[in-house]
Formats: sequence, structure tokens, C-alpha cells
Amino acid sequence: MTGYNTWTVESNKMRDRIVNSLQGHKADYVEIRLEETQITRIIYRGERLEEVGRTASLGGNVRALVKGGWGFVSFNNIQNLRDKVELAVRQARLIGKEDFKLSQIEPIIDIVAAEKSEPSTIPLSSKKQLLEEYNDIILSTPKIRTSNISYHDSQRKVTFASSEGTYIEQNKADANLRLTAIASEDGQIQQVGLSLGSQGDFAAIGGLQEQVKQMAQRAVDLLSAPQAKAGEYTIVLDPVLAGVFVHEAFGHLSEADHVYENKRLQEIMVLGRRFGDKHLNIVDGAAVPRLRGSYKYDDEGVPATKTYLVRGGILESRLHSRETAAKMNEKPTGNARAISYLYPPIVRMTNTYIEPGTLSFEDIISDIKEGIYARDWYGGTTSLEMFTFSASEAYMIRNGKIAELLRPVVLSGNVFVTLDNIDAIGNDLQMNQGGGCGKRGQSPLPVSNGSPHIRIRRCLIGGS
Repeated sequence: MTGYNTWTVESNKMRDRIVNSLQGHKADYVEIRLEETQITRIIYRGERLEEVGRTASLGGNVRALVKGGWGFVSFNNIQNLRDKVELAVRQARLIGKEDFKLSQIEPIIDIVAAEKSEPSTIPLSSKKQLLEEYNDIILSTPKIRTSNISYHDSQRKVTFASSEGTYIEQNKADANLRLTAIASEDGQIQQVGLSLGSQGDFAAIGGLQEQVKQMAQRAVDLLSAPQAKAGEYTIVLDPVLAGVFVHEAFGHLSEADHVYENKRLQEIMVLGRRFGDKHLNIVDGAAVPRLRGSYKYDDEGVPATKTYLVRGGILESRLHSRETAAKMNEKPTGNARAISYLYPPIVRMTNTYIEPGTLSFEDIISDIKEGIYARDWYGGTTSLEMFTFSASEAYMIRNGKIAELLRPVVLSGNVFVTLDNIDAIGNDLQMNQGGGCGKRGQSPLPVSNGSPHIRIRRCLIGGS
């Protein structure tokens, strides 16, 4: 790590090197991204501590655009930047065959400090001690067989410069924790998880002792819970599961590279098409502050925005990089993101959520004679407009009241039919900041998603 401190101390000299390296090339566009990162990881599998430690890295990449063709070079030695730019330009020349320009933006010069960077100031031993306490709570619960705990935090400085005159330094902090309790009895296995995260606020993952205790006990309670009868129900989703639904089932369909590359999606995702009632508003935006997907500029130097994907039930926009915005004759939205310097930026979500309505939770369930309340999530799959999601917790709703606990249920259907069947939206928006998003090998990218409680008529549930 010889170059790590040198770069930090001599940042002005490094800026001159970067700017000089971008000049004088026969390319339509060139950008340089340099990245310093410090990461802490702690992983438990049951009583076993599988990983604990800190790592640091320094690297970067160059992207060059020539006649619509991209060249890309990544490296972990910041010497000879000009040679790396020339290599990326040569690559682009081999590919480029069309007259193409990126969507235009104004050049920006800015230095952005992290809002919080607490995890980097807390000793590794203190983080390990906190996770040991959570693990002991889980494993001391009767009928708990084992546990999984995964924690990571990062402190990242990203320097971005382009041949158009943009020069941005951004400092970013992130923390994420995933806890899972696994119970077993008489050949039955059930698990319950808890995911949390923040943009550098360590307090968000502290003080969870009571939640961890309740999580472990729910896993045990599921062992004796009945299974729902398969069929169509009126379903109420909690903010976590509804947020995952809107992210996975609709958010990915709104990423413009998917739309541009898929003729079937072009026929479906037509701007101006109705996808729900007038009370339905779906938003994605890094400009929404203090969330894990928030930032001031994306990885192409485009200012963050708040984008209404659906407003009043109508498809209004989609998520763009500068390239997809130009190809589709739309405006860039600041959604080009790369998980690290090893990858080029691609179109990604940031903070994706359903805006709140006016109803209380009691209002939403009050007229349901028999339905299901589904909470949290295990995972799921999507294929264009079709989805399948597993809720990690469910309850029967009987005569407007929450009734008995159920085994986890599986929800499936067509996302557009399901959006149209949302007939009630709560006033209790909550954002889930645990986990991360994966796409084209870049995972887990920090994002958040959320929703108020929502009610869906005629949703298909798998069960007994």
C-alpha cells in the first residue's frame, strides 16, 4: 500500500496528473476513476468465527468512447495514467463504428465529504464484541440450531475526472448487518432474518438485543405454525416486503439498459401507460438524503435526481446512464453506478420506494374478512413481468384483525396485474436499508427500498 498515503497527502499533485492524462487523445470522451477503500468484515457461522479483519485497496479505471465503442482498463497501480488512457482509447477504436454522442451534462468541479463515517473510528474489537453478543442471544434460544451473521463496513474515496472538464471527489461510508436465526425440531427447519444498514451511522446496528431475541423466538414459533392453504387472497404487505417487491419486480424493469436491449420490454414499458390506480407513486432517487443508495453524483459525474417512475399510476420515466439517455432520447437521471473500480458503471437503482398514502394499518385490514398479512422476505425470482417472492413471516387476517402465525408463504404473479390490484396504501413509509442489489456480477451494491403497508386484491399464494 505504498501509494495509498502518498495519494492522500499529495491530492493536488494527483489532480494535476489526472487532468494532464486526459488531454490530447483522439477520442470522443475519456474518464478516469480512482478509488481508495478500507473495508471491515466479520462473519459468524454458528459459534464459529469465519472471518474478521480489515482490508485496504487502491485502484482505478479508464473508460474511453470512440464512435460508440467503449474501451475499459482497470488497474491497481496508479503510475503511468496516460499509458492506461491510451490503451483504453485503442480498445475503443477497435469497436466503434457509429456516430454517437453521450447525453450532454454541464462540467462539475466539487469535493463531497461523507455525511458520517463512524464505523471507521470504532475499534475492530468493539464491533466483534457487539456481534458476539447478538450471536449469543440467538444461540441461547431453545430449539435454535445455528446462526449466520455477516457484517461489513466501508470507507471509500472516489475521484472522478472526465475529458469534458468534470472533476469530483466523493467520500462515502457504508455499514451493513445481516443476522439469521435457524431453528429445527423433528426434521422441521425454519429461519428468520434481520437486515440493517446505514450510510456510515454505526448506531443503526447497535442496541438490537431485544430485536434479535424476538427474531430468534419467531424462528422457533414457526416450527409449530400451520401452513396457509394455497389460493387467491387479499394480501397486506409490510413495508419491508413491499419495498423488496417494488425493487425487484418493477425497479429492474425500469433500468433503461434492460429496456433498450429487450424488444419485449420496449413493448411493455411504454411511457404514458397506466400501471396502477391514481394513488400509486413509485420513486427512485439518490437525491433522497441519508439512505444507503444516496449520493451527490453518480459514477459518471451526473448529479443525483429524484425520479418518478410511476406518478398517479402512469409510467412517467425510467432510470438512465448518459449512454442510455442518449440512445433513448431521454434525460440522464444519475443512475450510472459501479460497485468498484474493477467494473464500468451500469444503470442501477438507488433508493426505490412507493410513496405513502393516507390510510392507517388498521384502516387497511379493517374490511378484510379472510386474508394474509405477509412480512419481511427470504428472496425471490423475476422473469420480465412475472415474479415469485417468499415472505419470511405471515399471519392470517380474520374479520379485520391479525390472527394466527403462519409458516412462510410464497407470492407469485404478474407485476403489472399486481400493481393494478393495489387498492390501499398506508401512511407509514419505512425504508429497508439492509442487504444489497446484484446485477451483471456487481454485487452487493448499497441500495435501499421501502414502502408503506399496501393491500393487494387477488394475489396468488402458494401453500398446502
